[in-house]
Amino acid sequence: MNFEGLDPGLAEFSPAMHSTLDPVLDAHLNPNLLQNVELDPEGVALEALPVQESVHIMEGVYSELHSVVAEVGVPVSVSHFDLHEEMLWVGSHGGHATSFFGPALERYSSFQVNGSDDIRQIQSLENGILFLTKNNLKYMARGGLIIFDYLLDECEDMHSLLLTDSSTLLIGGLQSHILEIDLNTVQETQKYAVETPGVAIMRQTNRFFFCGHTSGKVSLRDLRSFKVEHEFDAFSGSLSDFDVHGNLLAACGFSSRLTGLACDRFLKVYDLRMMRAITPLQVHVDPAFLRFIPTYTSRLAIISQSGQCQFCEPTGLANPADIFHVNPVGPLLMTFDVSASKQALAFGDSEGCVHLWTDSPEPTFNPYSRETEFALPCLVDSLPPLDWSQDLLPLSLIPVPLTTDTLLSDWPAANSAPAPRRAPPVDAEILRTMKKVGFIGYAPNPRTRLRNQIPYRLKESDSEFDNFSQVTESPIGREEEPHLHMVSKKYRKVTIKYSKLGLEDFDFKHYNKTLFAGLEPHIPNAYCNCMIQVLYFLEPVRCLIQNHLCQKEFCLACELGFLFHMLDLSRGDPCQGSNFLRAFRTIPEASALGLILADSDEASGKGSLARLIQRWNRFILTQLHQDMQEPEVPQAYRAVGGSFCSSGASVIGQLFSCEMENCSLCRCGSETVRASSTLLFTLSYPEDKTGKNYDFAQVLKRSICLEQNTQAWCDNCEKYQPTIQTRNIRHLPDILVINCEVNSSKEADFWRLQAEVAFKIAVKKFGGEIKNKEFTLADRKEPRSPEGSLCPSMEELKNVWLPFSLRMMMTKSRGLDVCSWTDEDELSSLGTPSQWGPARAEEEHGVYVYDLMATVVHILDSRTGGSLVAHIKVGETYHQRKEGVTHQQWYLFNDFLIEPIDKYEAVQFDMNWKVPAILYYVKRNLNSRYNLNIKNPIEANVLLAEASLARKQRKTHTTFIPLMLNEMPQVGDLVGLDAEFVTLNEEEAELRSDGTKSTIKPSQMSVARITCVRGQGPNEGIPFIDDYISTQEQVVDYLTQYSGIKPGDLDAKISSKHLTTLKSTYLKLRFLIDIGVKFVGHGLQKDFRVINLMVPKDQVLDTVYLFHMPRKRMISLRFLAWYFLDLKIQGETHDSIEDARTALQLYRKYLELSKNGTEPESFHKVLKGLYEKGRKMDWKVPEPENQTSPKNTAVFPPVLAL
Repeated sequence: MNFEGLDPGLAEFSPAMHSTLDPVLDAHLNPNLLQNVELDPEGVALEALPVQESVHIMEGVYSELHSVVAEVGVPVSVSHFDLHEEMLWVGSHGGHATSFFGPALERYSSFQVNGSDDIRQIQSLENGILFLTKNNLKYMARGGLIIFDYLLDECEDMHSLLLTDSSTLLIGGLQSHILEIDLNTVQETQKYAVETPGVAIMRQTNRFFFCGHTSGKVSLRDLRSFKVEHEFDAFSGSLSDFDVHGNLLAACGFSSRLTGLACDRFLKVYDLRMMRAITPLQVHVDPAFLRFIPTYTSRLAIISQSGQCQFCEPTGLANPADIFHVNPVGPLLMTFDVSASKQALAFGDSEGCVHLWTDSPEPTFNPYSRETEFALPCLVDSLPPLDWSQDLLPLSLIPVPLTTDTLLSDWPAANSAPAPRRAPPVDAEILRTMKKVGFIGYAPNPRTRLRNQIPYRLKESDSEFDNFSQVTESPIGREEEPHLHMVSKKYRKVTIKYSKLGLEDFDFKHYNKTLFAGLEPHIPNAYCNCMIQVLYFLEPVRCLIQNHLCQKEFCLACELGFLFHMLDLSRGDPCQGSNFLRAFRTIPEASALGLILADSDEASGKGSLARLIQRWNRFILTQLHQDMQEPEVPQAYRAVGGSFCSSGASVIGQLFSCEMENCSLCRCGSETVRASSTLLFTLSYPEDKTGKNYDFAQVLKRSICLEQNTQAWCDNCEKYQPTIQTRNIRHLPDILVINCEVNSSKEADFWRLQAEVAFKIAVKKFGGEIKNKEFTLADRKEPRSPEGSLCPSMEELKNVWLPFSLRMMMTKSRGLDVCSWTDEDELSSLGTPSQWGPARAEEEHGVYVYDLMATVVHILDSRTGGSLVAHIKVGETYHQRKEGVTHQQWYLFNDFLIEPIDKYEAVQFDMNWKVPAILYYVKRNLNSRYNLNIKNPIEANVLLAEASLARKQRKTHTTFIPLMLNEMPQVGDLVGLDAEFVTLNEEEAELRSDGTKSTIKPSQMSVARITCVRGQGPNEGIPFIDDYISTQEQVVDYLTQYSGIKPGDLDAKISSKHLTTLKSTYLKLRFLIDIGVKFVGHGLQKDFRVINLMVPKDQVLDTVYLFHMPRKRMISLRFLAWYFLDLKIQGETHDSIEDARTALQLYRKYLELSKNGTEPESFHKVLKGLYEKGRKMDWKVPEPENQTSPKNTAVFPPVLAL
């Protein structure tokens, strides 16, 4: 609240005066309030001071219930009803906080928050209370212990705070900015500039942030960007208070008069739908505070400083009869607050008294408050003293109550295992100054630490679900850490070890001995790699996505199709989804859903990856469905045997969409039915703690046909009523997607319990007895069924609750039957008629069998922050294409690690480290329902002329001539190619103790320019593509010396280059690859890697390898051009046209020297001469003043006639 223009008498409440108050009765105080009050020399009350017996409270009418003294003579600066417990918090001008419990206002706790400044705002959280003073934010437990103390800059003058979510806080004051604080890390994460300084009040709705300024303005700001969307100029003087409810904003304040500021008796009311003021509301008191109290209507409570309170409707007329009076002990009311239940009002006055007004005799502050913890009574005084110096003194003198519960000291062995702390590293200054004598080192004490004190950095406990039931991390080393023995090696997070050659010498084959392609994990937001693999191995999705192509720049369906094409071409080499993830980062919905992680959060594993991947799963299906909705569906999209779907639908909709009926039944009997569809389902678990056995099919049916009680609008009753919401299925999807929602230990315990029950049932089924819950590998046996057939082993049955197949049937009453389906059921259904009918006639009977195709699991590993992996059942068509065999096999996909696994491993979930996140079930014989032919959608017209994105480009700046129709490339044609790049993120590296550099994370590059030149014909050497690639991401380094790219070249507003999108240029290169041209260039492997293209090796002619001897260094294009072509290139900067032409000439030279590859021995002599000359020249091209042609040197082979 802004205190400008208030009563000048407030000046006498100086903090300096409070410390010298004598314990005498102030003239303003009511003597009845101070009966039996004991004052300390500081003048502060030692106990809460309730008034005499409460007056009778009339139901529905606010009346005073209790008054207490927080601090005698010290004004109350702020009051706040606790949002979690039945407590009222009060802060004073002296920096003291006091809490009162319940409507009787019993003193709960009292402690000093700040020694000099007043408390300006209080905010309750689940674990404590936030206190804001002038330049300090303090988080304290309800008992007074400090959780954190965040000191702001000395120049800050903060007045308001706003909790935007459970871990983010906004703080505003008299500065020209607002700070955003992360409560988890206790760090400033953002600083928002404010055009109108002086933010004294902040509110929030689901549409805007509202900032009230001392100048009398109220600004409405966007929830994401914090930009000003609208501004109301409410008062000419200053703003006193405002509140928001529904579509109304009401404000009170001061207007400028000739004599100064005067309290304005007109409340300004604004309609937030039309963003304009409506009729001001004239009240009969001088408004200083106001709050909406929406109990039955949207009424306003307007409070004056003199104690008058008036209730009125914001759009009606104020009635003088609605005024009641608060009797403050001091002359002024200083603060006002309303409880969350709207049943209680709290007033604080200038003499330190708090008045509680309620509308019922037994009010509650919150609708659902948790139980408050109270201190236990002290028992020390009643126990005999013990002299610990007496060794023979019996401890039985202290009586211990008889109990059957486990004592606190009786720890299990797992929790009491020795875990010595790792010694902290030796100070670098000590190592630098150390002198060794033998094996002993001596160094002067740098005196950076206290003597005999070694600080240990304790690991912060993470409250996220990632850490539940994990073994604590041991600091001894990798071999000693128990949780790494729990997590199987193939499930651990894999990382790429970079060397000075980058990825060239990293052995990916060690992690992947199949011909399927993995995905690299070092790209930002690559946590979704496992889900990309799941979508790829769905054959209809793989084919239909690749058939899609549109004009949208950042289309996830197009980018996913390009990535699937790379996975098709790969023969075991890993791919990277950099272009797909680049498009993903540009989509606003992804950012709004929190799917885009910062590098630090991704590396440390902050946040729950299980929640994240489930949100990503829902987002990607919805986004692909939207991207692929087209008015006319191409023939390739149509299903076998009929029309695909109506206009506006998509292939994703046909594959994943489930049509439903949502029925809402009011207690008046009125029923409302509406149709909808969903792309996935979320498991809803039963509230059962008895250990009852639930089949997975039961839980799934309960989740699909969900029934719940909720408040909803009833048209018949014309108000919100309790209704029964039910969901019925009209049509089952072809692919059933399930989010498991195991996000807390409660759901994890449910899975664990059901797996244990299922294990017991399975063992008894096969004739075994469970004598011990734990089995070792040595105990592994193969039980036999009564018929004598082999059954799963004990190890394979453990931790299994998920069925491999489900059978679903739509009943005649439009219900749904779901059951688990086994191979035995399949055999019995073929020979015996049943209600389900034979599996072969499933469509005729409305019966469908779904087979488990993929499971995505969250690996809990506290050392690496956890990871996501997928178990995928790879079908016959993929094996046929890659390996030439026809069979199905389960594989583990862990980024670039791919390994075949047993099918039971895919459904085994040890909840201590392996938690299910997403399940994919597909209809049996799904592939036969769709046309799976892939028709390449990229046509030759992508190479024709196109408009530039740059506004300032002129024809005189054109650096290339597009291909004509008679110049279209054919199979085997040569194309010279070169690309230039810019840096988006710098390389992260560390120096080892031996002085060598270790790359932790390589720099992230983005293609900035791509040039293709003609390799034959009359126009050989003339570019037909010279595209500068526009980027929306921030460029860290343009690398102008090596790329020739300057700041502004990639900006469409100021660039004079031929600027285009990455997708446009990518399509041109894809067409050239698909047509079968051969690319000639220098270092093409890196170029194609950054562009994110997979090119067959027989279509790449790289001069780096053509002029290279085994186990020798790679030679630069500049040196090769000088040595073989007598050309001096790359003088000041690089030019991609020049480099592409030079590579073409070098390839011609190679053919000439090697006689088209028929004389390798003579060419080997040429290479020996090249390397010998390079060593002599130190691989540097001579400067112009002393330039000598390589033709005149004796080292150059005499057999060449250049």
